[in-house]
Amino acid sequence: MAFDIQGPAGRLEALVDDPASNCHIGPVRRGTAGEVRLDEDLDPKPRVAVVLAHPLPIGGGTMHNKVVYQIAKGFCRIGAPVLRFNFRGVGTSEGAFEDGPGEMADYRAALDVMAARYPGVELWAAGFSFGAWVAMTVGAADDRVTTLIGVAPPVDRYDFSAVLESLKPKFFIQGDRDDLCPYQSMRAFYAKVPGPKELVTIDGADHLFDGKTSEVAEAVEELLRDFSGLGTRDSGFGIRGSGFGLEVEASASTDRPAAKQRDQSP
Repeated sequence: MAFDIQGPAGRLEALVDDPASNCHIGPVRRGTAGEVRLDEDLDPKPRVAVVLAHPLPIGGGTMHNKVVYQIAKGFCRIGAPVLRFNFRGVGTSEGAFEDGPGEMADYRAALDVMAARYPGVELWAAGFSFGAWVAMTVGAADDRVTTLIGVAPPVDRYDFSAVLESLKPKFFIQGDRDDLCPYQSMRAFYAKVPGPKELVTIDGADHLFDGKTSEVAEAVEELLRDFSGLGTRDSGFGIRGSGFGLEVEASASTDRPAAKQRDQSP
């Protein structure tokens, strides 16, 4: 559902993918014949709601970015409504790019919208690239946010000190061939992040996850379904996970086109 929200610099273009009503990309499950079916067991009141931030506006980032879309798809599959929005100066959103302060103010406004729309529901802060920095930084300081999710966070380019100081659960998804956010930098950063935390590595993926965007959706679904208690199923890694508290580094099954690896720390 597309609509506008009021941001500090004016109107912000937004949309909500809500599994209970209008979410056309989820939630789904496979029938015995492989057909896609709606999940009849979905609780109409979600346990969590997500605000999802897009990549760098001056680099062409929007809420319709293919990776952002796939992240939203993964959230919908576990029954979590997602608010995507365009930062100031992007699309029809009013205002101009500020390289951080303004975008963080926009993100706080989006959190306000989701908190009002889903009262009493946990909020998760998520983002891709530049959006990961914005979402995780704002989410670390906002008491309404319980979990931080960063996909290809640019840890060498922006100040992630708020994330390093936060004790909230954190999820990261990273390609090992990322040319903008080097994998080794992510590993060094991850080693300093306090737990609970988890990192999924998508083998062969660059910063834009070209040819592997569907694996981002799968990673979101697999990670967060385990952690949130929204269902227990085979994770695809040959384990049945219960979320944090496991020390796991496992590869995907051989019938998948590319491997993923998971690191978990309590």
